[in-house]
Amino acid sequence: MLGSVETLGELGEDAAIERIARAARRVGVRAPRVRLGIGDDAALLRLAPSEELAVSTDARIEGVHFRWRSESPRHVGRLALVANLSDLAAMGARPLGFLLALAAPPQLALGRFDGLLAGLLHEARTHACPLVGGNLCRARETSLTLTVLGAVPRGRALTRRGARPGDRICVTGRLGAMALEVARAERGRGRVEQVPEPRLAAGRALARLRGIGGAIDVSDGLELDLVRLLGPAGLAAEIDGSKLPLPRGFAARCRRAGLDPLELALGGGEDYELAFSVRPRGPSPRALAARLGLPVTEIGRVVARGRGRGRPARGWRHLGRG
Repeated sequence: MLGSVETLGELGEDAAIERIARAARRVGVRAPRVRLGIGDDAALLRLAPSEELAVSTDARIEGVHFRWRSESPRHVGRLALVANLSDLAAMGARPLGFLLALAAPPQLALGRFDGLLAGLLHEARTHACPLVGGNLCRARETSLTLTVLGAVPRGRALTRRGARPGDRICVTGRLGAMALEVARAERGRGRVEQVPEPRLAAGRALARLRGIGGAIDVSDGLELDLVRLLGPAGLAAEIDGSKLPLPRGFAARCRRAGLDPLELALGGGEDYELAFSVRPRGPSPRALAARLGLPVTEIGRVVARGRGRGRPARGWRHLGRG
């Protein structure tokens, strides 16, 4: 009987897929662009003639990106979709839907499975990004690989290729809060509970403005993500550390935890704010904040990269050395 089922293996693949589909139907995300969703070999989505498709994928792996002892299953699910939606935000795209490839050991508790799903579908409903399909398979540890699909007006996507020397560097919101919470959890001082907001509306607003250069979401740490934004074009960032937008009381909380607030703000990662360049005569931070509906801070400028190589940029490297 279903009431005695306690693990994913006991539930079985077909029943697990049906459980996902039922949960997605209950959430009832409005999906006018989805012609065919869960239950077929592929999803079918409609695009307007004036739009381009934006696609991004990302993985969250047990023991690498999350640990059950410090995060609830619901939090893991929520953050998995937020991380992917943030990539759409950095392109100025609006969500159309997402695919979930879930790999898990058969002994995964059904409560954890349901929690992961509840977290994913909470963010799906919040950001009008329905689950439209995916895959389920056996693995030694749990991992979630998500592919998000979005739409952006043709020729208006934000990219990493638009920065120029002399541009001002701006960032939305505040930096460092997630990194501090993760660092505290790793030291046994609480659990990771915060869920950043993917800046979807802000990204779409930026894509409509003149005077905006390159853009990226701050996922692996501000310093490292700026290298990824500027480095391929032979550019670099000059950052004024005193201008970094930090949460209220952040420095004091870092000191009590024995942590460096500047290190966390520059290299902590998972802020999911937008970092972008603005032409010298482009809109001011105040004007940008009014258009985006959230704080915008100017933190430095774009310069030509020098010949010498300094220390490696601070941030999360998925494969170790950069």
